[in-house]
Amino acid sequence: MSELHKFLFDGLPVRGMIVRLTDTWQEILARRASNTATGAYPQPVAELLGEMTAAAALMQSNIKFQGSLILQVFGDGPVRVAVAEARPDLSLRATASVAEAVADGSGLQEMINARHKGRCAITLEPAERQPGQQPYQGVVPLVDGQQRPLADMAEVLEHYMRQSEQLETTLVLAANDKVAAGLLIQRLPLEGAGNLGAQGAPASHGIALEANHDPDEDYRRISILSKSLTREELLSLDVETVLRRLFWEEKLLRFPPQTGMLGPHFRCTCSRERVAQMIRGLGVQEAEGILAERGDVEVGCDFCGKQYRFDPVDVAQIFTAPGDQLPGSQTVQ
Repeated sequence: MSELHKFLFDGLPVRGMIVRLTDTWQEILARRASNTATGAYPQPVAELLGEMTAAAALMQSNIKFQGSLILQVFGDGPVRVAVAEARPDLSLRATASVAEAVADGSGLQEMINARHKGRCAITLEPAERQPGQQPYQGVVPLVDGQQRPLADMAEVLEHYMRQSEQLETTLVLAANDKVAAGLLIQRLPLEGAGNLGAQGAPASHGIALEANHDPDEDYRRISILSKSLTREELLSLDVETVLRRLFWEEKLLRFPPQTGMLGPHFRCTCSRERVAQMIRGLGVQEAEGILAERGDVEVGCDFCGKQYRFDPVDVAQIFTAPGDQLPGSQTVQ
């Protein structure tokens, strides 16, 4: 069962969380493999997308936001775009568009062509957008400040958090065809409402630093410990073993694990109504051209593989004004 664990380092300005996606990740891969039009992902693409899905779950659970967090990488390489989406209830979905053959052992640079045109974008899409409200989006290149290519998604997201959010963050990510997992460690500010060092915080959750104590040193030490976690350990060991091996000298304040429908799980938000909106966006002429060529309009969801078919009557209804629709017909909002 997929699970998410959150924890604090007692008395230190550092928090962490670890996610382990099993059934959730396997369902995402199985739905892709069952799609006869695309087939299964090449192994390097599956590993990249798994790391992104684990990272999206970690980042969504790390913010207070009522809406979707959408993590994307895109470029002009063999993988045009890879997307992982996490919602506040930790429901997840992910997909990638593979335009060319991906060689075994390909890394981020080879798949996305990151050195030249690759980008990473994180979008926060409000669940209930107010009139005129636009989603928040941050975009960074897949290179560091010295234009050196970033090797993997963990480095990309650490760079993103430093550049866009001014938060020191350590990430360890890994995925195979059975598990997608991630560990996040983050340095917390000592002051400010809602932070661990805020006045009035419970003593067990506060930060009581000794004179001349360097809080940055605490974060650096814990970050080094975190980076010692190998890919094989993250994928094969249970959460309790990982935390015990890494932080056996630290006092952790643990929160109840989130599992089942309260934890990470697969769910797609596609619907016939949303597909109809997309067809309406194509315009009447484009839709009629598809009908003339194929006899119907069929659209498959890239995330879950579900197929939606619209015959000529359905398409005509999409472009009919609500007041002119036949009795008993459904209006697509």
